[in-house]
Amino acid sequence: MSPEDPTSRNRLDEAASPYLRQHADNPVNWQPWDEQALQAATERDDPIFLSIGYSACHWCHVMEEESFQDEAIAKTLNENFVPIKVDREERPDLDSVYMSICQQVTGRGGWPLSAWLTPDGEPFYVGTYFPPEEKGNMPAFGDLLQRLATSWNDPDERPDVEERARQWTDAIESDVGSTPAGPGEKPDSTVLEDAASTAMRGADREFGGWGGQGGPKFPQPGRLHLLLEAAGETGRDEFTNVATEAMTAMTTGGLFDHVGGGFHRYCTDREWVVPHFEKMLYDNAEIPRALLAGYQVTGEERFADAARETIEFLQRELQHPEGGFYSTLDARSEAETGEQEEGAFYVWTPDQIRAIATDEVAAEIFCERYGISERGNFEGNTVLTVDRSIDSLAEEYDSDPGDITERLETTRQRAFEVREERPRPARDEKILAGWNGLTISMLAEASIVLDDSHAAVATDALAFVRDRLWDEDTATLHRRVKDGDVGGPGYLEDYAFLARGALDCYGATGEVEHLEFALDLARAIERDFWDATAETLYFTPRTGESLVARPQELTDQSTPSSAGVAAIVLGRLAHFAPDAGFEIVVEGVLETHGDSIRANPMQHATLVLAASEHAFGNTELTLVPETAPESWRETLGETFVLRRLLAPRPAEDATLEAWQSTIDVDETPPIWSGRDRTDDEPTVYACRDFTCSPPTHDLGEALSWALDDAAE
Repeated sequence: MSPEDPTSRNRLDEAASPYLRQHADNPVNWQPWDEQALQAATERDDPIFLSIGYSACHWCHVMEEESFQDEAIAKTLNENFVPIKVDREERPDLDSVYMSICQQVTGRGGWPLSAWLTPDGEPFYVGTYFPPEEKGNMPAFGDLLQRLATSWNDPDERPDVEERARQWTDAIESDVGSTPAGPGEKPDSTVLEDAASTAMRGADREFGGWGGQGGPKFPQPGRLHLLLEAAGETGRDEFTNVATEAMTAMTTGGLFDHVGGGFHRYCTDREWVVPHFEKMLYDNAEIPRALLAGYQVTGEERFADAARETIEFLQRELQHPEGGFYSTLDARSEAETGEQEEGAFYVWTPDQIRAIATDEVAAEIFCERYGISERGNFEGNTVLTVDRSIDSLAEEYDSDPGDITERLETTRQRAFEVREERPRPARDEKILAGWNGLTISMLAEASIVLDDSHAAVATDALAFVRDRLWDEDTATLHRRVKDGDVGGPGYLEDYAFLARGALDCYGATGEVEHLEFALDLARAIERDFWDATAETLYFTPRTGESLVARPQELTDQSTPSSAGVAAIVLGRLAHFAPDAGFEIVVEGVLETHGDSIRANPMQHATLVLAASEHAFGNTELTLVPETAPESWRETLGETFVLRRLLAPRPAEDATLEAWQSTIDVDETPPIWSGRDRTDDEPTVYACRDFTCSPPTHDLGEALSWALDDAAE
């Protein structure tokens, strides 16, 4: 290995990613995924060891401490492989490609993702976490490295390795890169009810949500939206019941942080007690968005309360001072032992509660409410879950429910203040366009459902991302900014999620500049991600790096399907730019993937919602206010409107004409055309199934027409 060889040293010390920088002091000569590293693999004729993870990943930290800090393992890696470390949050395209083969070969996925590749990037061995010593069916990591190095360098074995790599690469292409051979058929109007029925049959009716007998339980917000929309469309109460059971489990169990608000990643058990403690921005955007819909449908205040507390958490702990939102909080922090331990920041003992409560009775009430016991439920400590109702505590303590609630809140506030003095979990401060788009959408919806002050938070975040990551000259979006350093091309999720956020901000505020930005992003999606020949939306831009496959993202994973969100937002924006070709993209995606959507609707939840919206159409609400009455927001906030599209129209013709000139549109969009204020008062028009209500000044009357009369 020559001194000029970039792989002769660890090159992560200059990386912007906090996850990569965590590995900069490892004795492993880690490389970023770049041309230098890939070229070195070719020149050395050594395979690549690719390790993909993220900063809040618990088992990523474990594998680093056990193996990547081990000098002997580092020596084996450095001498026989080109070790490359990738942050999956910065390179979701790489993660998608190699996670595909991991799931196909091993039947499971997860992080850290460990893949061994030929110098051309074709995988020939794959797994997730490997222990330093053999454990169960998992080989010792060092032994595995030796065995793979021997196979690669043995002239008799290498052809088999390369043949497996070719076969696996074909499998990746078939899974994430290819499209059906012939023309497909769009799902029809039955797809939503069919999908909700599938979700209902697969639900855990005892403990809520979805998952196997022993867990884990993931939030699955896409399935909640399926059920709630299907309930609204069909009137079937059982759909609402299943969604309510899941949302109740998520907001009362250990997934939710009952002291400081916000949601952890997932729970490890069927009963929703013990979470993996990392907090991801996308979960704390998508779960509250589903809860807001659940609150509108059910009227359950606990869903609204959890959404409010999550927004407070986001602003307090994940918001950049100038508006954008950081990515994650780690699962681990320093415990009383001085060691980094998972969940140390969040768990409690009865003694700790007694030390902070105003009196012994208050401590008892708090411990009984949240199941805090001497035995604990997590390594001798307790993850807080709602274990007792307010009414049962009031009966036991011969007290008024209001008094019990006040005592609980006082103790909770004291617990929060004490917890703030604990060593904090590390924060990954990169700001991602797509994840911020999800958060902006949720905040815009919260400004309608909860409190219009959330609109300013949403628009500030949108301005932050637009100012730093959107290139006006090239009409392209970057993915990430951290400490002023902008990096990476935007992927479909960045464009689609941010376009939805911008459109939702427009709907919530009536500010047409947000609609203009949404249209800019939509045109970029059509230009860079739509393949008219294959009739699909790819996850990577057409000018992006060439990988062993160009992936699509059709299924919901930890975030919604980017193709599904793109189809929804393009379909809605077609109302404002009918000649832009957005409908062609939507129809193409739904036709191409119609069979997959019908065959596995729960995995394609967002595409099901897109197909349903395309089949049924939107409930259009064109608002023409000078200043919208506060009662309008209150009415909208308390009403669940299926496939709602808010289209505030500029009240003044001069403003409308100026906006049309800005986006180079000659005619007034159909959704605004002919819809003026009447009697010089704020006016609303409701449209559904190509039929529109008379103009009215009463939003409740318009909604009643749209939800009842037009639906008959």
